[in-house]
Amino acid sequence: MRDFLPEDVRRREYVIGVITRVYQRYGFEPLETPAVENLATLLGKYGDEGSQLIFKILKRGEHEKTGEADLALRYDLTVPLARVVAQHQAKLPRLFRRYQIQPVWRADRPARGRFREFYQCDVDLLGSTSPVVEAELCTAVSDVLTELGFSDFVIRLNDRRVLTALLDAAGVAEGLHGPALVAIDKLDKIGADGVEGELTARGIEPEARAALLSCFDLRPGTDATARSCDAELDRLATHVRSEPGQSALDNLRAIVRLVGGTRAASSMRVDPSLARGLSYYTGAIMEVSVADLPGSLGGGGRYDHLIGMFSGQEIPACGFSLGLERILVVMAERGMFPPALANAPADVMVAMFDMSTASHALRVADQMRACGLRVLVYPEAEKLGKQIKYADGRGVPFVALLGEDEITAGTVTVKDLAAQTQHTYEQSAAGAAILEALKERG
Repeated sequence: MRDFLPEDVRRREYVIGVITRVYQRYGFEPLETPAVENLATLLGKYGDEGSQLIFKILKRGEHEKTGEADLALRYDLTVPLARVVAQHQAKLPRLFRRYQIQPVWRADRPARGRFREFYQCDVDLLGSTSPVVEAELCTAVSDVLTELGFSDFVIRLNDRRVLTALLDAAGVAEGLHGPALVAIDKLDKIGADGVEGELTARGIEPEARAALLSCFDLRPGTDATARSCDAELDRLATHVRSEPGQSALDNLRAIVRLVGGTRAASSMRVDPSLARGLSYYTGAIMEVSVADLPGSLGGGGRYDHLIGMFSGQEIPACGFSLGLERILVVMAERGMFPPALANAPADVMVAMFDMSTASHALRVADQMRACGLRVLVYPEAEKLGKQIKYADGRGVPFVALLGEDEITAGTVTVKDLAAQTQHTYEQSAAGAAILEALKERG
């Protein structure tokens, strides 16, 4: 959990602004939920590992001594969304498209791009089982990353039902499916040899282990992401024998075909090793990554049964979540932020010659702000040189000087710190003159 200094906040607001504009272009509507949920709402939705990372809130008042918890900080934005839909279904459209950008909390071990308090930027579409939903989410995420300046991202695509079919085909006992998937999902972190070691440690029999490595093509030196989506789906079809597995492959083919007509097509890859840890996923799953960041920039998938846990009525749903902090880390390391984000906090500073003239200084500042300028007023009548040094140190390009002569004449002298020049204007015209000078500098 961190403090954010002004430049940090400007960068965050810039990224959130891009994400918001893109999602609104796709017709998604904003939603916000409380930071705190009932503990019962969150437990059992994220798997055993996820449940251990929930920040629990002890009971309060007379119940404090029990040491029990009844509330918790939200772990993600998807389960609160499911609760909202179940609770307010009558007020929401049948096809509900929402985006939500808020902080979540996890009692995780901090690492590069991983924090205990972080923002998720979610986009979800509820009410339809059509593969158009997954295709739209993938293209929206692609548009966000492209507008932020990313060109090397990959959107990895898989389906939970394909994973189950591959595990069955390899002869992995159903009770070991979960441990096997945890190992396979670490491929991008520990490599093929590491995955084999993890499978051994998790009790997968040698014959099943060999068959599984063949199904997922995790042999050393292979790179599934280098194959086209169609080629990888054709390869998987030779291993998948069950009807649900074949149906899932058909669904993946439909998503790939739909994305194929968009700008996101070149970034799409079918990756059978993608598992994603959250237990509520029921179908297609997605994850987006860049080459120089372990883990992902975000991910998501279809969760058709989650809302039914709250309402008793099945409502199909699919969503994608981008991790703001991870995006910010990569953009900072690559120098991707616009130079303007490091700009000064103001366009002009009004100097203070004498405290008796403070009302005149504030009036001139007010006139300039009415023109659209960012204006700060130096609050103390210190030596002029010290005030100008302060403005220069903060990168403020202009200083407005308002001495007795200017006050009497109804004028203001504007000093250009970069050009080391100054001009005197009517007070009512000074703002427009500064705006024109800023415009010329671009």
